[in-house]
Amino acid sequence: MVVSNEEELSLYEKSRELKAEFNMIIEDCRESLWSYCRYLTGSPWEGEDLYQETMVKAFGGFYQRWHPTNPKSYLYRIATTTWIDHCRREKRIVGDLDEDDIPAKEDSNDLDVEEALQHLVTLFTPRQSAVFLLMEVFSFTAKEVAGIVRTTPGAVYANVRRMREKLKKQPPQLGTKHDLKKETSSHPVIQKYLKALNEGDVEGVLALLSDEAHNEASLAFNEYSKDEMRSGSMQFGLPGFRAEERVLWGKNVIVVFYDGENGPEIHDIQYQEVENGQIVYHRSFYFRKEFMFAAADELDVPVQLDKPVVDWKNE
Repeated sequence: MVVSNEEELSLYEKSRELKAEFNMIIEDCRESLWSYCRYLTGSPWEGEDLYQETMVKAFGGFYQRWHPTNPKSYLYRIATTTWIDHCRREKRIVGDLDEDDIPAKEDSNDLDVEEALQHLVTLFTPRQSAVFLLMEVFSFTAKEVAGIVRTTPGAVYANVRRMREKLKKQPPQLGTKHDLKKETSSHPVIQKYLKALNEGDVEGVLALLSDEAHNEASLAFNEYSKDEMRSGSMQFGLPGFRAEERVLWGKNVIVVFYDGENGPEIHDIQYQEVENGQIVYHRSFYFRKEFMFAAADELDVPVQLDKPVVDWKNE
């Protein structure tokens, strides 16, 4: 069956309408879900990847549900199972959740949960970490957690209690936080890209890209060749803002700054992958609100709230 251009455009319009509807339904869950993904994986970068994969899966499956769906439980269930499946593929021990004979009860809240969040992935399996986060941080009931991680409420209570005891015996030590500022070497091609970007030189940027380069604006759009970028995202030129290379959570990135009335604001964060002297992958976080705000806290520079296509000021 051959799909006409009109039919293809109609499908795009319908998918955009569904996506807008889906975003409205899950709006209240997005920020906390990103934090969950970050702490579950133990890394802002892996957390962002898990968040994006969760959103793609959640959108694809939401309209196949036959029953009323709690958006929060639905999203966290997908994030949890996606991460556990990922760990299994990497041959990591995901762990069992055993019950015990001690009656289930609520533990006293005498643990520094904020410190514990930095310690979870080094002491516990992915399933245990998920149980602790869901129960102790994101306020799910034991019954809800049991459904999300595929266990029993008794196992949830038992594991949370055992984890609390272990965390009290092995609290995080001062100065043991991961070195997130460690700088990696910058590729000469990236330096050329940065120069062309600062000069607003579109052709200079395109000259550094392979013909089949992949341009991903996370959770917004994808372009799969230099020609698509030339006629798409770059057809109106570059923003003309100042760009600098920074280290963000251990990764070299390019931060594009908009000089606002009160000083610099983060317009975009991006990074590139180079192979055989050409940029083969370009990733932008321009549309990623939760990621951008977390990065702004890390870099100690505010986010530009009102920018083309995006208006976070009035949200």
